[in-house]
Amino acid sequence: MIKLLSIADVISLTNAIFGFLAVLFLLSNLIASEELRIRVSFSFILLAILADGLDGIVARRTKRSDIGEHLDSMADMTSMCIATSVFIYVMYNDFVSCCIYNHIYLLIALILFLSSGLIRLASFHIMKNKKYFVGFPAPASATILLLIAYLEIEFIYILLAIVIISIAMVSSVRFPKPGFKVDAIAAILILLTLIMDKYYHGIAPLFLFIVMIAYATGGPVYTKFLEKK
Repeated sequence: MIKLLSIADVISLTNAIFGFLAVLFLLSNLIASEELRIRVSFSFILLAILADGLDGIVARRTKRSDIGEHLDSMADMTSMCIATSVFIYVMYNDFVSCCIYNHIYLLIALILFLSSGLIRLASFHIMKNKKYFVGFPAPASATILLLIAYLEIEFIYILLAIVIISIAMVSSVRFPKPGFKVDAIAAILILLTLIMDKYYHGIAPLFLFIVMIAYATGGPVYTKFLEKK
């Protein structure tokens, strides 16, 4: 079975491993400081998102294996759906623990996100198109929700974001596929977020968040403009 793997598949495995490590460090006592555990977990999920982008670039430039597409979806499920959901739950656990209703709302929202992510990733290869994504991409979805949680934005906003993004992921709305230059800019912003963290008033994660929101809101408009043109 090892012979079936390509270079892109190894990167996909790395994506899944980063997702697993994010959950492991977040829930274990390997690191005494809770703040440091959160930062390490946050960093691993961002690294998984970077690995997913690199996986796509390598796959387009080398020979893709027979199991590559399936392995990629399974890796994304681990890091962008499961690990991200666990991260959000832990970040808001103290807030929801005082109110059973908030706890239930958060669980329902995360189950919705997890289900939408699973449906999207399972159907991605059937719905794929060379020019655009059908539904909001999983990496962008995970990035937005991850940043909202990490920046500790109010509970009501994370709930709204989870519901809206979950619906967008399984919708028929089309989002443009970024080119190499746009991918490179996104990768640089993620790296800056990893390096700078919340220093300098959290400008790096905040700027990454603004760029992701701009893609989420402007992407469908841009796609329609290209179709009319």
